[in-house]
Amino acid sequence: MTAFDVEAAAASVAADLETGIVVIDGPSGAGKSTFADALMRALAARKTPAALVRTDEFATWDDPAGWWPELEREVLQAFSRGHDFRHRPRVWSGDTAEPGPRVWRRWEPLLVIEGVTSARRRVADRVAMSLWIDGEDREARLERAVARDGESVRPHLRRWQDFETGWFAVDRTRERCRVLDA
Repeated sequence: MTAFDVEAAAASVAADLETGIVVIDGPSGAGKSTFADALMRALAARKTPAALVRTDEFATWDDPAGWWPELEREVLQAFSRGHDFRHRPRVWSGDTAEPGPRVWRRWEPLLVIEGVTSARRRVADRVAMSLWIDGEDREARLERAVARDGESVRPHLRRWQDFETGWFAVDRTRERCRVLDA
């Protein structure tokens, strides 16, 4: 997606949103973060209050999906009760990540969750909208992610791509989402 296409797609999606949970999923390097940022700008332009949480605040190279109970407990349960939430985004030191200091986020009527596994089957019945960003082919997405994160993470990203390929096949995530081609 070009920057113009992302902005137009985000504006179109934002027009349908006011409350609830929106999830933005797809493979690494597909453009999920770029789209989420554009969506937040479009929502702000429409004066639709929203909070953004990224799965990168929870996932690690060693735990790409098992952190979900923490997100459920610290974010989704508070959101469903209309409460502000606090969670501990990961802080990276080299190739390892540990929970960092607690961060407070104000409750807003719309919660956007962006990242790999965000549209997992476990949350499907609670979301207002599930979006899928396809991106380019696997190698192009790898190169995009390496350009973003640095050459040192290439081996981790290759393993991550293997994980997400298996995850998406078993979870059948894309089938439950509105697909936005990048």
